[in-house]
Amino acid sequence: MTKFDPAVRYPKPLIDKLGVKPGHRVSVLGLPAAAAFRAQVAERAATLSWGRLLKGSDLVFVAITRVADLEQLPRLREAIVPGGAIWPLWPKGRKELREDDVRAAALASGLVDVKVVAFSEVLSALKLVIPVSQRPRQGVKKEARGER
Repeated sequence: MTKFDPAVRYPKPLIDKLGVKPGHRVSVLGLPAAAAFRAQVAERAATLSWGRLLKGSDLVFVAITRVADLEQLPRLREAIVPGGAIWPLWPKGRKELREDDVRAAALASGLVDVKVVAFSEVLSALKLVIPVSQRPRQGVKKEARGER
């Protein structure tokens, strides 16, 4: 008899895959028909701005429908906290806007991709972050405090 694996039967909810945590400041741009997602984020995050970019956001979710929309990534990068993330969401299966286009624009904007998620049946999402080497240093290094 095989053992029951709860992770298979009860996969991680989307809100967890996207890393929305209590206390987060979240900005959502361009997702007008995402009522269920909006309710989940509102329930979990400390601050939710729907349709307006908040400075100091932990997470920014942004709908991308054409390659030109990716030009806003540098502005979004400036709005997130150093350990924050930008989640561009784009329609699956379109030749004129591909995951490679999002990755290239991210690199050109000083961001790296660290995760891809199927946001919905029709949207893909890529988690973009500021590289650790480019984030401001926080506190004193462990070695300087005598820790290892």
